[in-house]
Amino acid sequence: MWLRIPGRGEGCGRRVKWRGSESFLPSILRTEFLRYVAILALILFVPSHGRAQGGPPLLTNDPGTPGAKNWEINLAVMPVLVQQQHDFQVPQLDFNYGVGSAVQLTFEAPYVLQTVPKPFNSGWSNAFPGVKWRFIDNKKGWNVSIFPQMELSGPATAVRHGIAQSGTRFLMPAEVQRNVGPLELDFEAGYYFPIHGHEERIIGFAAGYDFTKKLEAIGEIYNDRAMGALPHDTTWDLGGRYGFHKGLVFLFMAGRSFSGNASGQPNFLAYIGVQILLERNGLALHSEE
Repeated sequence: MWLRIPGRGEGCGRRVKWRGSESFLPSILRTEFLRYVAILALILFVPSHGRAQGGPPLLTNDPGTPGAKNWEINLAVMPVLVQQQHDFQVPQLDFNYGVGSAVQLTFEAPYVLQTVPKPFNSGWSNAFPGVKWRFIDNKKGWNVSIFPQMELSGPATAVRHGIAQSGTRFLMPAEVQRNVGPLELDFEAGYYFPIHGHEERIIGFAAGYDFTKKLEAIGEIYNDRAMGALPHDTTWDLGGRYGFHKGLVFLFMAGRSFSGNASGQPNFLAYIGVQILLERNGLALHSEE
C-alpha cells in the first residue's frame, strides 16, 4: 500500500526530485505550517463514528494488511505539478496480497507521462516489490510493522528520459499506529540504503476519522530528504475514502508543498483512484462488515 512519485535528479524516492532552488523561507514556512496544521485540526478534531487509516491515497503508510488470502488493489492517476515539471502517473498500479493475518506482499509500478518540459515523454518508472510484517498486533492499543522494499532500476529508455532512476536501492521503513479517542494516528519513518546513489530518509504523520460508515476524512504531513541531493521537501495534503459498492472504495487526495515554488517543490499533487478489495484469493469482492 505504497504511494510514490517517480524521481528526477540525483536522489530518488517517493517524491519528484525537484530541480529548483533549495533555499527556504523560514518565516513563511512557519506561517504556512501553522495555518495548515490549524486547518487539519479543525477538520479532524470533531466527533466521528469510527476509525480511519493510513495508506492510499496518502503517502504515509500504516501497519494494516489485507488479511489472509485477501487482495487490495489500488488503481489511480496521480499528477504532480512543479513550476518547470509536470508528471502524471497514468496509472499508478499497487497490488497487495495478504499472507496470513499480519504479512503482506506488495508490488507497485507507475507508468509516467511527463508533459513539461517538452517534448512529451512516457514510460514505466521504478518498480517496488516488498513485504510488510506487523509484529505488534493491537498490543495495548499499539500496532507496529516493518515494510522492507527494493527500488528496482528503471528501464533504460525511461532512465534516459528522466522518468526513472538507474540503480537499485533498499528501503527500510517502520510504521506505528494507535487510536486516540475518535482518531487513528499513523506515523512512518524510513531510510533508503543505496547500492548506487544517495541515501534518503522519509517521515510521515497521518490522522483521520469516519464522517459516516462509508466516508473517511484523512490528512497528513510528509517529509522527504535526500542526503547531498534533492529532494528536500515537506508537503501537506487532505483527502478521503468513500465506499461506494461492496469491495470498492473511491480514493482522493490533494495537497502541495509548504514552500511551493520558492524552493522548486510541488505546487500541486493529487491522487484519484479506486481501491478493489477481494477475498478468497481474489474470487469475490470483499463483503461489507
